Amino acid sequence: MAGVNKRKRGRKPKSDPPSTPDIPTSTSAHIDDVVFSVSNVELIDPPPSSTSHRPRRGRPRKTPLLPENSKLSNPKNGKTLKVTSPTRRLIDKPNGIAALISSDTTITNAAARVVPAMDAVVKVFCVHTEPNYSLPWQRKRQYSSSSSGFVIKGRRVLTNAHSVEHYTQVKLKKRGSDTKYVATVLAIGTECDIALLTVDDDEFWEGVSPVEFGDLPALQDAVTVVGYPIGGDTISVTSGVVSRIEILSYVHGSTELLGLQIDAAINSGNSGGPAFNDKGNCVGIAFQSLKHEDVENIGYVIPTPVITHFIKDYEKNGAYTGFPILGVEWQKMENPDLRLSMGMKLDQKGVRIRRIDPTAPESMMLMPSDVILSFDGVDIANDGTVPFRHGERIGFSYLVSQKYSGDSAAVKVLRRNSEILNFIIKLATQMRLIPAHNKGRPPSYYIIAGFVFTTVSVPYLRSEYGKDYEYEAPVKLLDKLLHEFRQSPDEQIVVVSQVLVADINIGYEEIVNTQVLAFNGERVKNLKSLASMVEKCNDEFLKFDLEYQQMVVLQTKTAKSATSDILTTHCIPSAMSEDLRT
Repeated sequence: MAGVNKRKRGRKPKSDPPSTPDIPTSTSAHIDDVVFSVSNVELIDPPPSSTSHRPRRGRPRKTPLLPENSKLSNPKNGKTLKVTSPTRRLIDKPNGIAALISSDTTITNAAARVVPAMDAVVKVFCVHTEPNYSLPWQRKRQYSSSSSGFVIKGRRVLTNAHSVEHYTQVKLKKRGSDTKYVATVLAIGTECDIALLTVDDDEFWEGVSPVEFGDLPALQDAVTVVGYPIGGDTISVTSGVVSRIEILSYVHGSTELLGLQIDAAINSGNSGGPAFNDKGNCVGIAFQSLKHEDVENIGYVIPTPVITHFIKDYEKNGAYTGFPILGVEWQKMENPDLRLSMGMKLDQKGVRIRRIDPTAPESMMLMPSDVILSFDGVDIANDGTVPFRHGERIGFSYLVSQKYSGDSAAVKVLRRNSEILNFIIKLATQMRLIPAHNKGRPPSYYIIAGFVFTTVSVPYLRSEYGKDYEYEAPVKLLDKLLHEFRQSPDEQIVVVSQVLVADINIGYEEIVNTQVLAFNGERVKNLKSLASMVEKCNDEFLKFDLEYQQMVVLQTKTAKSATSDILTTHCIPSAMSEDLRT
């Protein structure tokens, strides 16, 4: 009958069974501050030896425990036997937890190798004060966050850029310590989502060994993510394998760089923590995960090539300069008729240039409909990939991202008349017409007669329309975000963000997030040029030509005199941001 426990035959169990140490068996474990103890070892006993006699029923007979190296006499032959401890060996597991299996191998070496890597992982505490892009003259309420980081050579600490974005104060705490040390932010790489910190206090660096970097792992290689995620205060370890290596979309920087996909759990707070291989070397930084109802345990790691690029860029230039890109949009050439129409031979492969960024150095050499055959001597396939490793291919943008800003690269192209041309192109970073981030700078604004003018960026769109801004924002702004290039290096999209209601702007109150095209007949190039034209205007009227053929007309003298009262009413300290005054 279900729910009824039948009494089993055999010997009646004792009321107080002997206690056994708790031994972790899962691949995820929280490691406390003890260097090495029974709680983080896995005991694996050898299988029992087979005997010729029939096994006895019931509970196995207990063997009395004897001290190691004690002697026991054999009643059959009278010889003395030496008793030693059970044979066990020590196996190093990928997550830094050791398994004891042999007495010949001591735990000292394993602990000495594992513990320094774990001790180099620190907890990052940050207080953030984000700008208010909808009210650009003020900031939002400050908030705090915690994440992970780790010590590298040169008395420096690596973590994620989003962990210290808009920071007011950053503190670090070592494993097993109760002291928080104030840190200095040396560089923030928004595109690659990496930040570099240091601590001036010498006490912080005592007893800490820097993490060593390893090579790019292969598929199915074991990785261990160490950090301080939510769910506890102590250090946490999760293990998995490398599932995929390809060009990934970096959410924070809105860029595409090389990345690793792993199946180890990466939760909030793991950001900035190292991912170790089975040799104890760091092979990446945990930075984002995929949350969807149809997927499980998909995490992403910034690999060592991207980390090394960031560090060398800082050491070379004294600041982070970014990852260069090839300022073109290209099309795959997989269709045979398309290749034939472009004059390509059967043995030629490449990608067709659709558009070129007018501000990029490539615009002086390359042309639309050119076919890029190779980059730096590496042939490009019709799908835009290049050989990566044995049995693997990757997008050719990986070759570009390996360069530094200002480096040169050899590009071979095919023109429409079947002419093959070779160019040496100087690579540079690119800023889109609507930038993905403001690199920590506060937003710019200008106010006249209650009209709040500002520039459009992705943080601004997110502030105005929420995280679903790609669906909620005006179509024309989204089109410029996705497809439009800048025509000059300082071009910006200037909009009327809102109208602070006053008597002078009656009838204009409903104008919101509408682009300003011209002022008094002159094209608006950026916000600084607009502010300069308005301030220097001596005409009778201020005329603003807006998107959708709208027009705003104000009397010059009345508008300028009314601005001061409007600023006082809304407690706004200045009519323009600091960057527009210089």
